[in-house]
Amino acid sequence: LFYEKPNGSNSNSVPVQSRAMFKAAVLLSNRYNIKINGNLIGWQSEQSTGDLVDSLSDTCRSVSRSNIVGIIGPELSREAVIISPVGQSLGIPVIAYSATSPDLSDKIAYPNFYRTVPPDNTAAKALITLLNRYDWTSCVIIYQNDAFGSGGSKAISDAFYRSGLTITQMILFDIAKRSFRVDLQNTLMNSPTRIIIV
Repeated sequence: LFYEKPNGSNSNSVPVQSRAMFKAAVLLSNRYNIKINGNLIGWQSEQSTGDLVDSLSDTCRSVSRSNIVGIIGPELSREAVIISPVGQSLGIPVIAYSATSPDLSDKIAYPNFYRTVPPDNTAAKALITLLNRYDWTSCVIIYQNDAFGSGGSKAISDAFYRSGLTITQMILFDIAKRSFRVDLQNTLMNSPTRIIIV
């Protein structure tokens, strides 16, 4: 299940690269005669537009037509939250290549979910280590208004609060309007900190 932006302009994006690497792995497995239950590994690719109902529908349709042994994807955490239970009910793994929501780390709620990237709270710990290493005590966070941006900024905010680090300002980038909700230049010029996390 690979995410495709509605305008189709993501030829150099994570889903395109992930899909290519996935297909390469399947082709190599066939070359080396690697089998599951006596069968060579194949693939079926579905495009996702980020719409939850469509993603769920496409997944259900795919698993009902084929002998699926696992699901690669989805890219988006919000899709992984609904696709993972489908995999669980079928007894197959769901392996996401870019879903970063810390909620998906709950092995009781998502026992068959795996990911190839760290969750947002792990990234937050790395940022804390970096700030502490250089004795930086405050920062500005710039984030986008979607599940990825909100989830990531929340994970960072929570971790920074527990570590005694200060976030002087949270600046929102509106992805629909493609603009900041504040005067970015003025805000940053008047900020007491020069550390900016995007």
